[in-house]
Amino acid sequence: MSIASVLSDKGSAVETITGDATVYDAVKRLGEKRIGALPVIDDGRIAGIMSERDVIYCLREHGPDVLDWQVSRVMSSPAITADSETEVLTALALMTQRRIRHLPVVEGGEIRGIVSIGDLVKYRMERIEAEADAMRAYIQSA
Repeated sequence: MSIASVLSDKGSAVETITGDATVYDAVKRLGEKRIGALPVIDDGRIAGIMSERDVIYCLREHGPDVLDWQVSRVMSSPAITADSETEVLTALALMTQRRIRHLPVVEGGEIRGIVSIGDLVKYRMERIEAEADAMRAYIQSA
């Protein structure tokens, strides 16, 4: 079970932002799209990721003036990423160890999708339920 399987179910559309956008613009996009993080793309490559947590921590430390700052000042960089062949359990372990909730999927330096910890847990639960159903059907047919 790789991240490619998760993306095939979820889709590979990704909302992104550039490092020179304002934090206000990023917050607005996060709210409009009801998402928790935006990969930051500069020159076609992922430069970092800006999450709700990044905004909250920065607001706590510096106050509302951060809304006028560039995203590049607030983002987490470098972004922790995975490729599409990364196993779901490996990705879950990485996210737990690094205390992150969003994992951009990168191939050849370009972003190909993004998965959240919720996406991975949902996928894993669906697979476990499918295996249990198959086992029940097998036992009942014996």
